[in-house]
Amino acid sequence: MRTKGVLAAEIDVTVPFFDVDSMDVVWHGHYVKYLEIARCALLDELGHNYMRMKETGYVWPIIDLQLRYARAARFGQKLTVRAELVEWQNRLKIHYTLSDAVTGERLTRASTIQVAVKLADGEMQLVSPAVFVDDVEHRLAASSQRSTGSHP
Repeated sequence: MRTKGVLAAEIDVTVPFFDVDSMDVVWHGHYVKYLEIARCALLDELGHNYMRMKETGYVWPIIDLQLRYARAARFGQKLTVRAELVEWQNRLKIHYTLSDAVTGERLTRASTIQVAVKLADGEMQLVSPAVFVDDVEHRLAASSQRSTGSHP
């Protein structure tokens, strides 16, 4: 069973003509683009997007990408892409679900793993930088306070 994320973001995409092949099916490589859009929305939600990463002196390359296609997405189809934060202490792991926006039918599942690399020397970090962990935990605490109705 997949680990449920502690924080999520969703985006909607309508499959454009330039993403499909001659059968009106989304070419498999374009799914990665949809994941990237959802990941950016999640990172914005965390308050630690790619601009913030760079400001803090780290880049986060993807070192693992997994996709499982259940059904094809087609030209003009409205999709919902959900990105869920699963791990952040030692690496950034995100699970994705790509669904038909109208029926809710799941089309694709995916996951990505990213690791921090120090910009100054290109050294891969074995644990996530404290600034990243702090941003995530601050956002999780704020989310928890909103859901319980308490205020700081």
